[in-house]
Order: sequence, then C-alpha cells, then structure tokens
Amino acid sequence: MFPQLEIAMGLAALIVLAVFHWKLKWRNRSNIGKLPPGSMGLPFIGETIQFFIPSKSRDMPPFMKKRVTKYGTLFKTSLAGRPVVVSTDPEFNKFVLLQEGKSVETWYLDSFSKLVGHDTPDLEVKTNATGYIHKHLRHLILNHMGSESLKGELLRQIQAMTETTLHAWSAQEFVDVKHDCALMIFKFTSKLLLGYDAEKSGKNITEDFHILMDGLMSLPINIPGTAFHKSLKSQEKLLNMIRGKIAERMTAPAEASKGDFLDHIIGDMKTQSFLSTEFITYIVMGLLLAGFEAIPTTVVMALILLSENPKVLQELIKENQEALHNRRISGAEGITWEEYKSMPYTLHVVNESLRLASNIPGVMRRAIKDIEWNGYVIPKSWTIVISQVGLHLNPEVYEDPVAFNPSRWEQMDRASVVGRYYIPFGGGGRPCAGAEFTRAFCAVFLQVFVTKYRWTKVKGGEIIRTPFLKIGGGFDIKVSKIQE
Repeated sequence: MFPQLEIAMGLAALIVLAVFHWKLKWRNRSNIGKLPPGSMGLPFIGETIQFFIPSKSRDMPPFMKKRVTKYGTLFKTSLAGRPVVVSTDPEFNKFVLLQEGKSVETWYLDSFSKLVGHDTPDLEVKTNATGYIHKHLRHLILNHMGSESLKGELLRQIQAMTETTLHAWSAQEFVDVKHDCALMIFKFTSKLLLGYDAEKSGKNITEDFHILMDGLMSLPINIPGTAFHKSLKSQEKLLNMIRGKIAERMTAPAEASKGDFLDHIIGDMKTQSFLSTEFITYIVMGLLLAGFEAIPTTVVMALILLSENPKVLQELIKENQEALHNRRISGAEGITWEEYKSMPYTLHVVNESLRLASNIPGVMRRAIKDIEWNGYVIPKSWTIVISQVGLHLNPEVYEDPVAFNPSRWEQMDRASVVGRYYIPFGGGGRPCAGAEFTRAFCAVFLQVFVTKYRWTKVKGGEIIRTPFLKIGGGFDIKVSKIQE
C-alpha cells in the first residue's frame, strides 16, 4: 500500500505546485504593471468551460454579461490555454484596431489558427502583413466582390441565384434555411471566385465546411472523435479541392482564362513575390469560409425575426413591392445599384439582423509589445478579443438591445455608433473587404423572397449563443410562391 500512497501524495503535491505556480504567474507583478481585473480560472483550463456554456437567451452570453457587470468593459481571462483580455470598450477597441503592425498583430486561438493556416510560419508572416501586401489583397478582393462589381453584373447574378434557389425551395416539403442557404452561398462564391461548379463536381463538399466551422473554436485536441480532429480531416479535403483548381488554372492555356479572382491572383504571381500556391490556397479558403458562415447566419436570423415581427415584415414587403413596381415601369431587367441603395428600410433590416447575429466570438489581435491603457498593462503575447456581441447588445447605446427594431437606425446618430458600437465587419486598418457584398446579398435575397414568396415555420428557430451564434434544431420553413 505504501508505494501507492507515495504516488498519490506525489500527484497531490504536483497539483498544489501547479495551482501555486498558476496563481503566481498571473498575479500582478511590478515588472509588468497592473493587469486588467478578472480571473484566470483553473490551471491550464482557465475559463474555457464557462466560455463555451451555451445560452438560450438572445442577450449577451452569461460569460460576457457576468464579467462586464463585475469587472467593467476590459477584463482578463484564460481561454484554451492562453491569457486573454476581452474588451467592450469602444475607445480601447479603436486604439487596438489602429495599432496593426505597431502594438498588435492579427491573431487567432490555436484551433482557429491551425484550421485557417495561420500557424504556418510563412503564411502567418503574410497574414499579418500590413502596407503593400494587405492593400494588394484587399484591392484584389474588392475588384471581384466590391461595389464596382455590384454596380455591374454582380447584383443581377445574386438575384438570379436567389430566384433559382427559392423556386427550388418552393417545390420541397420544407427546407432547413441555414443549411440550404449555406449551400446556395457556397455554389455562388465558389463559382465566382474560382470557377468551381458544385453541382457538376458530384461531391457534397458543403458538409466539410459545416464540420470545419464546428472545429474553429474547439479545444485543439487532435485525437479521433474530437471536433478538432474531424475539422482537420475536412480542412484537408477543402484544401485539396482548391489546390486542384489552382493546378488546373496554372496549366491551362491563356485563351481559357475566365477572368475571375483565381485567374487574377495566379496572374499576379508573376510580379508579386509574396504570392505562393499555398498562400493563395488559404486565401481562397478563407474567403469561401467567410461567406459560408456570415451570410447564411444573417439571412436565417432575418427570417426568424421577421416571422416574429409581422409589422416589420409588412413594412419590408411594402418597400420592396414599390421598388419592384418602379423597376417594371422603367423597364430595367434586374435589380440595379441605384435601386438597392434606394431601399433604406431593407438596409435597416439587414443592419439590425447583422447586429443581433454577432456570430463570431470577436475580433482578435495579439500584443506584440506591452500595451498601457488607463493604468492597466496588457503584456506582450497576450490575446486581445474585441467582443462584437458586447458592443452590439450594449443597453446604454441600443434601447431594448435584444429587440428587433430596424427603425432604430432611422433615429440613431450613425456617426457616433458605426465603428464604435457597431462592427459586424471589423474595423481599423483591416475592415472586411466583403462587407458590401454581404449586405447586398442579404438585401437582394430578402427582396426576391418577400415580393414573390411567403413562408411558414415548420420547426426550430431557437437562437442559442455560444462563442458562435447557433440556431437550435435548425430553422425549417415551408416556402410557397405567390400567385400573380
């Protein structure tokens, strides 16, 4: 019995030492300065378990609300083994977002880094690049998905895809909006960016995107059965699909050029030394992943909220029917940029849906040197999380913040809110290049839907907040075409 007793005592001693070391490690030290208030939780685990606890409330997740109430707009914690400072302070957020390449760099938690390729040294350097590389990539994306493209054929292409999709939905007994909308977005963006025809491929690759999304905020434990392990398998399938398309283009004759994003970025490899096939692979996957999650989440949130608010739905129908009537009088063949921009209530609905969706944990940066702020010090190498949900559901800014009220955008001082308390697309020197594309896609989808179809809820639609916003049980609807 004595050997077992000695082993047990030894383990107990190691645990006590680990806890003691943990406390010493995160205690305010004179050579660092005063850390923001908060708790680092348990040794090694930190507060990761509390962070992942789901909530069925549409309000701020309990993890955030409890700590903002107790510690204020800036607090420390530990997530997935890393020290983190979480902020809902608009002034600190503005400072951080403008310090790219000076005091902070783009950063992700370990699982996210591995799955999007950020942990690969060469790719990490390029992803964190400011100045020329970032400007070049942003210009390239905007050239194919920005306002100028939308003013051309892109809006009508979105309209055509929406009409085809909704017609197919109306022939089905019911549809899972999030799942089927994600499929629609993937078909559209994969063809737009790299000429990938999802229907002709015969592969259900959208399921791999769903699996990849499930693993982005999981613990980075790579053993069979874990969400992270499954995500790595799906990641490799997606990367191989993209690598295959890149290989095809690089060996294709010049006259076969499609003039799309992939052709453009491959062509730039001749003059831009920072571009490599692996870098392009991850850039394309990142673009596909962003659209695959952001747009379907916003659309399904809008439809759930519209279903619950018939007065808002009627106002939306009225504005879009008037726009459709004016288009028919003018003889325009499809929705135009001017029409899209002349529907303020529709854009308010999209803005309000984006505000309430807040479907990512936050905008992440890493301190590359000690940062002093209001008497606190954020140490070098700490992760900084700018919480979107903490800003978007702030009751001091938004009256009754969980209410779906598109009209609030008519009365709000947008100049004092947008960029401070409303950052669905990030901000600072790295705002999302796909912001206008996302808004336009949602607005066009809603116009076609409310003017030509009606829907009834079949089941689901429960909004659950975790690090990501999820729809419990999906959101199944029956779609019916309006008889003209």
